[in-house]
Amino acid sequence: MSERNDLQGLGGWLILVGIGITLSPFIMLFQVVPLYFEIFTSGSFEALTTESSASYIPLWGALLMSEIVYNACLVLLGFYVMFLFYTKHYLFPRFYIAMVVIVFIFTIINAWMVTLVIEDTEMFDPETTSALIRTVFVALIWIPYMLISERVKQTFVRGAIQQPANALSV
Repeated sequence: MSERNDLQGLGGWLILVGIGITLSPFIMLFQVVPLYFEIFTSGSFEALTTESSASYIPLWGALLMSEIVYNACLVLLGFYVMFLFYTKHYLFPRFYIAMVVIVFIFTIINAWMVTLVIEDTEMFDPETTSALIRTVFVALIWIPYMLISERVKQTFVRGAIQQPANALSV
């Protein structure tokens, strides 16, 4: 029984997960907010979305707005996943896995959409390739960990309906 108690809590490899989920929403905010601020205050948005402009790119505004909505949702999801982690909520592993999968899928979809909107753009440019490699690396390590780890199973139990020890399993 003491072995099971040793595996409870935010220790072991979960410390690395905790560092990642704690930093990621803040890193995203500090990366994307200045970028979007620059686009909207420099006149770039108007130049790229106004039909009479020489720099006009059809659907560029829609692409940018979809990225803003996605990034805002991802930051909010990141904070929610962080909340689930620190409260040791039973939904944490599911939401963490979902977040990793969403990032992977959206990275590919976004890269494809950029190639449709901006002609002669390489779908898997170095930045996109790097983001995909990071996401695959995270997925290959942490998704199996979330599914198999005894520490995860013993730690993230808050909010789960507990079955009585003598209940018949179906």
